[in-house]
Amino acid sequence: MIRRKLHGRGRATVYRAGYNTSRRAYNTEEKGRSMIRIMRYGQDEAEEIFSRTRMPADVEDIVKGIIKDVREGGDASIREYNKRFDGFDYEDFKVSQAEIDRAFEEVDPEFLEVLKEAAENIRAFHSNQVRRGFQMEKEDGIVLGQKVLPIQKVGIYVPGGTAAYPSTVLMNCIPAKLAGCSEIVITTPATGGKVNPNILAAAHIAGATQIFKVGGAQAIAALAYGTETVPQVYKIVGPGNAFVAEAKKQVFGQVAIDMIAGPSEILVLSDGKTRPDFLAADMLSQAEHDKFASAVLITDSQELAENVAQEIEKQLQTLPRQEIARGSIENNGKIIVTDDLEKAVEVSNQIAPEHLELCVEEPFELLEKVTNAGSVFLGRDCPEALGDYFAGPNHTLPTSGTAKFYSPLGVDDFVKRMQYSYYTPEALDKAADKIACFAEKEGLGGHGRSAVIRSRNRGK
Repeated sequence: MIRRKLHGRGRATVYRAGYNTSRRAYNTEEKGRSMIRIMRYGQDEAEEIFSRTRMPADVEDIVKGIIKDVREGGDASIREYNKRFDGFDYEDFKVSQAEIDRAFEEVDPEFLEVLKEAAENIRAFHSNQVRRGFQMEKEDGIVLGQKVLPIQKVGIYVPGGTAAYPSTVLMNCIPAKLAGCSEIVITTPATGGKVNPNILAAAHIAGATQIFKVGGAQAIAALAYGTETVPQVYKIVGPGNAFVAEAKKQVFGQVAIDMIAGPSEILVLSDGKTRPDFLAADMLSQAEHDKFASAVLITDSQELAENVAQEIEKQLQTLPRQEIARGSIENNGKIIVTDDLEKAVEVSNQIAPEHLELCVEEPFELLEKVTNAGSVFLGRDCPEALGDYFAGPNHTLPTSGTAKFYSPLGVDDFVKRMQYSYYTPEALDKAADKIACFAEKEGLGGHGRSAVIRSRNRGK
């Protein structure tokens, strides 16, 4: 039922590749073709250029009902949702050690080695993010400091609907492990009651402590409030569809969350010298996630724009997830032509994409001008897929323009800071009247009294 509501939307109006405006009429004879919009910055309306995916309007109410069900019904509600959406009705939906052992027997040995190498790359990168506390000692014996402590219990949501993502397991579990989290709980959909073995192998490699066969908004509710089986956690991280994102939004405050992530995005910024087939492939790599994903190219070359549009249609023909990718390209894809690369970077910074590729001659020079992006890929031979799986930087990233104020997931997301102060009697005596002065200006005499009562009555 949830999936029907999510994917049952009608197709939006789209426009033929090569058009310089988004206002041309739709030609019904061209249905079925990839018709990505080509726009000219400064000529087409900014609203069209900077528009983003619109999510289904009824998601909020559906999620509110699911959360209420899980809070009131606990495990019984989880089993009902598992039966309804994933086709199994097991009494025990916790993944057993036997299932993990079997998963290692089922995983392709070559992929298992790749998984381990990717895990090492991710661990090496995120090890540089580990922070220590500090302590400073001042005159009169004053000691001030800060401790950096792990969040003890964290929940990680791993999508498993139209595709399974062991990479998400690595990207979320490894920073949590480096932070020192003692309980790392994974929830993931299990079609027919079986979790994809690649996910289970990745979870074991990354150090997850418990895994549950629960997907969707009901998994977020279970992690936030706890059930008879699923432990309550203090923070929930991980990507998901519109229902998962909305559930995280609704439970925020009960628990912490990493971010409210929207559909996947890629923005490719290129001069006229990059091969069109490379750029088309990179755009489709994100379009194939789901129909709400967006793929954008910004270039200073009209010729390249038209060639990429043609190449996208060519590559769509042989893409295994063609239907999904086509829906994404037609509904949300666009190519923006600017006068020069400087203007292209300005447009990119305003969009603040999740993934940004700089396919230009001197990418490091252009990097200096980038202010808003989740993760940046430099040069013509650094496709975004490197970041998804292997390079090491995290792939859980801010979307929907939130890269203007959010950061990629990292070790900092799994720790909290606790500060402390110590004053000797002599140090407090020196500060007492100053504290009282400040408190008086704020109309809080009791604050001041708590300091001066000590200094004025000391020794009496």
